[in-house]
Amino acid sequence: MPDQSPTDETDFGFRAVPRAEKKSMVREVFASVAPRYDLMNDLMSLGIHRVWKQIFTTMLDPRKGRKLLDLAGGTGDISFGWLAKGGGPAILSDINPAMLEVGRTRAIERGYVGDLTFLVADAEALPIPSGTMDVVTIAFGLRNCTDKQAVLVEARRVLRPGGRFFCLEFSRLEIAALIPLYEAWSFKVLPRLGQAFAGDAASYQYLAESIRMFPDQQVLAGMMREAGFARVTVRNLSGGIAAIHAGWKL
Repeated sequence: MPDQSPTDETDFGFRAVPRAEKKSMVREVFASVAPRYDLMNDLMSLGIHRVWKQIFTTMLDPRKGRKLLDLAGGTGDISFGWLAKGGGPAILSDINPAMLEVGRTRAIERGYVGDLTFLVADAEALPIPSGTMDVVTIAFGLRNCTDKQAVLVEARRVLRPGGRFFCLEFSRLEIAALIPLYEAWSFKVLPRLGQAFAGDAASYQYLAESIRMFPDQQVLAGMMREAGFARVTVRNLSGGIAAIHAGWKL
């Protein structure tokens, strides 16, 4: 896979780009879509991402004494869900300041600012002490990272022993009959909707391509085991359009 290659190139959608340039290119995409990020997710998933996130936050088992690190947390949905279900303090982290600013505005509107810390950080090299988090999450963000394996290693590092990591991400549809329709939606309809609703077809084209370049369910599970996670599980959502991966730090 591109992340594990010794070459100086990696994927940016279907394009091969210099590894050193991918972060800035991804940052530009999300700076562009930040004001309409929730609309983007609605378009990409036909609104089903809201159900997926409810399932996801319930699986986190939020409790008052537990600390959450929400990587690539962007506009805050996972952090807000955690807090709404009774979870303890949360760190809402993202490499993109524009995304975090949207998250901060939404947190103020919901009265969550006192429960949240906002952190601009690269998930591949976190400025967080080892063994200090109870739960680490990343939702719809891992596929945009340059070195996904480094993100998994960092997530495990900052977890305390007995802590858990959860990843919610678009994955591989496993219902063969629906694949042609899904492909047409992703590459013919979605960019046009992006242009119509956000004036940005290129970013939506990249996002569709990034889903196809992301490791499938079993490959990602293997990467998590390689990073040191134990008892790795996979839960498909909507036939595999998305999946929740979970693992323990033991």
